[in-house]
Amino acid sequence: MEPGKLLVSLVIPVFNEEENVMPFYADVRRVIDPLNDQYEFEFVFTDNHSTDKTPDLLRDLARADSRVRAYRFSRNFGYQRSILTAYLRCRGDAAIQLDCDLQDPTDLIVEFLKRWREGYDVVYGTRISRLESWKWSLARKAFYWLVDFLSEDPIPLDAGDFRLVSRRVIEELRRIDDTRPYLRGTIATLGFNQLGIDYNRGARVRGFTKFSIYENVMLALDGIVNQSVVPLRVATYVGICVSFLTLLAISGYLIAYFTVGFRAPAGFTTITILILGSLSVNAMLLGILGEYIGRMYLQMKRRSLSIVERELHNEV
Repeated sequence: MEPGKLLVSLVIPVFNEEENVMPFYADVRRVIDPLNDQYEFEFVFTDNHSTDKTPDLLRDLARADSRVRAYRFSRNFGYQRSILTAYLRCRGDAAIQLDCDLQDPTDLIVEFLKRWREGYDVVYGTRISRLESWKWSLARKAFYWLVDFLSEDPIPLDAGDFRLVSRRVIEELRRIDDTRPYLRGTIATLGFNQLGIDYNRGARVRGFTKFSIYENVMLALDGIVNQSVVPLRVATYVGICVSFLTLLAISGYLIAYFTVGFRAPAGFTTITILILGSLSVNAMLLGILGEYIGRMYLQMKRRSLSIVERELHNEV
């Protein structure tokens, strides 16, 4: 590395992106090549065990460009783990996370770096619009609002994983031991100087999204559970309220029984509703508790964040 130049890592998680790897690389080069007099760059790809030609393309890139490093996982460890692994393996003074589908504008790299040099440790993109159905857009807005409402720390609305983080932030992430990371929330709660930049998110031109409805739901669940213990408190409050109402009803019945001789008629419907209602409340509360207990169980197993099967850049 040349003296006086800062190293910037471009971290890119990929999974079955054979149609996008080369166009993505070319587009990023278009943006960063004019900056070579100020910065040095490295590419850190983390391949979530792709089943197409993505690993071969990454190997070819590493042969052609010594700045490219690519790590292939032994299986698909998920999007968030892939990003975190890239952060922890990068060597830059700052790291910029990019998706290979080119939906996030690579031109913002210049603005991210400018803001970083001004003293911001986290510069993230805030999506003011995105080309998707109104149903998905409404669901995302509801999710971000819910996460922010339940979190004990403010979470930026409509901010994804397209961001720059400084070395200080990366070192803090290294100290966090979490088998189910939710980086958007974790980085937001670290503090430091953070800045959001508005942008319009484009549509995917090649290939198709790898996020199924199930994976989106699980990501939303991670975001809610990982950021706060408020759901546990809600479970406690609901349990207390139900118990209080039950005691109140029993007290009212006993008072009526001993004072005015009230006799409630045997009612199958009433009993059934009460039983089902109590089972529903218990199931909801146990489900919330189970989410936290499950995460404690996974944390205690201390599984690897990810496993690198091959370092494709060393196969040149």
